[in-house]
Amino acid sequence: MFNWVPGGLHKCSYCLSKALKFFPISCKPLINPPLIFTLQFVISSSSSSSPPAMAEMACSAADLHHLLGGSANATAVAEYICSRFESVSTKFVDTTGSIAERTQFVAYLIYSSVLTGLVYPIVSHWFWSSDGWGSAARSDKLLFGSGVIDFAGSGVVHMVGGIAGLWGALIEGPRIGRFDHAGRSVALRGHSGTLVVLGTFLLWFGWYGFNPGSFLNILKAYGHTAAPYYGQWSAIGRTAVTTTLAGCTAALTTLFGKRLLVGHWNVTDVCNGLLGGFAAITSGCAVVDPWAAIVCGFFAAWVLIGFNKLAEKLKYDDPLEAAQLHGGCGAWGILFTGLFAKQAYVNEIYPGLPERPYGMLMGGGGWLLAAHLVQILSIVGWVSVTMGIVFWLLHKFELLRIKAEAEMAGMDLTSHGGLAYVYNDEEKF
Repeated sequence: MFNWVPGGLHKCSYCLSKALKFFPISCKPLINPPLIFTLQFVISSSSSSSPPAMAEMACSAADLHHLLGGSANATAVAEYICSRFESVSTKFVDTTGSIAERTQFVAYLIYSSVLTGLVYPIVSHWFWSSDGWGSAARSDKLLFGSGVIDFAGSGVVHMVGGIAGLWGALIEGPRIGRFDHAGRSVALRGHSGTLVVLGTFLLWFGWYGFNPGSFLNILKAYGHTAAPYYGQWSAIGRTAVTTTLAGCTAALTTLFGKRLLVGHWNVTDVCNGLLGGFAAITSGCAVVDPWAAIVCGFFAAWVLIGFNKLAEKLKYDDPLEAAQLHGGCGAWGILFTGLFAKQAYVNEIYPGLPERPYGMLMGGGGWLLAAHLVQILSIVGWVSVTMGIVFWLLHKFELLRIKAEAEMAGMDLTSHGGLAYVYNDEEKF
């Protein structure tokens, strides 16, 4: 799923290189000791409750428990590894897209260990743990009285990966041929639009696990005597609806917006627009009305288009538009939640504080929006300091970018044993 979209957007001489990079991250929870250690930090809390998490059906916490020893946090760590596995994978995917087609494989191994073993778990603890300083799940001393409502991770998931990729691409520089001698942008087309579309539809399906799946249980009544049929199952259904509406609105807005701007219909732009809408709604999917999700998707499309225009002017090269999509649309999603979160939904998802601030445009004052501005600044600062240093050190020790000759020939041929596709009979023997 994560390989098909970037695989289709890359040149055919980088297919094997891209596919190989997903194996280290898939094995990361078992081979990265820093990740296991920091996961214990993330979930450590005086409360027995867990933050909202994504359910991973194929991962067994009971099986992992025995691998983690007999510590008091072992069970919680096992559950967290299962629930967050897709989130950690998403961080890696966001960043690999930004620095694709020009990065040494050893660089992926190093930066992915730091990103998934240090950077992401700390951000996750800040905003998802029940004792994180910015978490809306805290029982007291909430940030600005509200905490940060980042339900499924526009900030924790998407901004972290997007900002990390931004620094990687800035330090590494653009691909050879991306800009001509006059500084004009040159389109470097991917090799398979079909893979892009197929991967996008699989991600669309998977987003119903990311967003509605972030509820830990379904059978939970909200205690409405007038509507006993209403409960968390209703919120899960609403979350699926808001997710769908935001993505579809962003896709259609991108389709017609790009047609007006460049004069043709582009399927890869539509796919990225759809994913940008999903990334934006991920923060507030459970606490906004369906009509607000349409607003979210509409503006997410223009955020993506605008950041892509800015990237061209600044000669910033991101083959997958990952920083613009995950970083830019993720940041918009955080602001959107601070503007449109509905009081009734906020109190259902985060009970126990009836006077909690909610969306500013919904009459809830500006405190939730202020908390979300703090979240954006803290994520940008933390990821910039940590991953900026990591990429700078990789560049300094010549471990980041491949040689120009290898880049021109393609990493599949120079580093991975041959091309992914056979084009003529001579290459079969």
